[in-house]
Amino acid sequence: MTVRAPRLRRSVLYVPASNPRAMAKSWTLGADAVVFDLEDAVAPAAKPTAREALVAELARERPPGLEVVIRVNAVGTDDLVADLQAVQRARPDAILVPKVGDGTDLRVLADAAARQGLATDLAVWAMVETAAGLARLDSIVATGLSLRPRLECLVVGTNDIAKETGVFPGERRAYLMPWLMNVVLVARHRGVAVLDGVWNDFKDTEGFEAEALQASRMAFDGKTLIHPSQVEPANRLFSPSAEAIEDARRIVALFSDPAHAAANVVNMDGRMVERLHYEQARRLLERLERSTGGDVSSRP
Repeated sequence: MTVRAPRLRRSVLYVPASNPRAMAKSWTLGADAVVFDLEDAVAPAAKPTAREALVAELARERPPGLEVVIRVNAVGTDDLVADLQAVQRARPDAILVPKVGDGTDLRVLADAAARQGLATDLAVWAMVETAAGLARLDSIVATGLSLRPRLECLVVGTNDIAKETGVFPGERRAYLMPWLMNVVLVARHRGVAVLDGVWNDFKDTEGFEAEALQASRMAFDGKTLIHPSQVEPANRLFSPSAEAIEDARRIVALFSDPAHAAANVVNMDGRMVERLHYEQARRLLERLERSTGGDVSSRP
């Protein structure tokens, strides 16, 4: 199995594959990842043209470090096979699968991907946006981890969750919070990344920053975005603080000392630091090095 290096996914921008101008601009916006959308953002009649435009755009040289994702149409739809054929030509880093409600969806996807000749090291991202998906999430993730292409990231679809369940999404998402925290719990338990849903009013920058800060404190890895103006605050709010980075560096240096090679717990200025903290610190620094060279803005 190929082990992927850890990545930052603080800002994940949706871009319609039917908009060539927006696709071309997306390379320059500073997002950690871009999701070129063949699903909700593209009208049914426009999907064939959008696929060709997407393949042409992804033939260009890509900025280093940018993760490229294609959101395909749902398993069971007539568009999925044509989408996967476009994926095979476009060679993204990952595909995002909407409306995953059962582990069987990911099995069907894996079979279809194999028939279309998709690379087995392609990552799969799964949307968590239905009642069925929420109810069966741990089983879905366990199944996805056993397949090739392999599940690597969960993406919350708060708009669809609210629409399907009728749960009011306002008041700082108070009524969605049990489900959102369970998505984070499953992601942490299974070792996959997890991204928060979109903030719909891109002109409300104060509201966006409040929700992004909330999501970072809930331990989401990042947030999906609908507008370029949201990239900078997402990068800032989901970046570790300068203090956290320095702490991680000190922990890694401490456990790298040959004197502590066999230690499980080390005293660091009166604070007992365990080897699990070393592993967390090392992963944090690896993500920073891969995505930003360690030069990140502090968050509150």
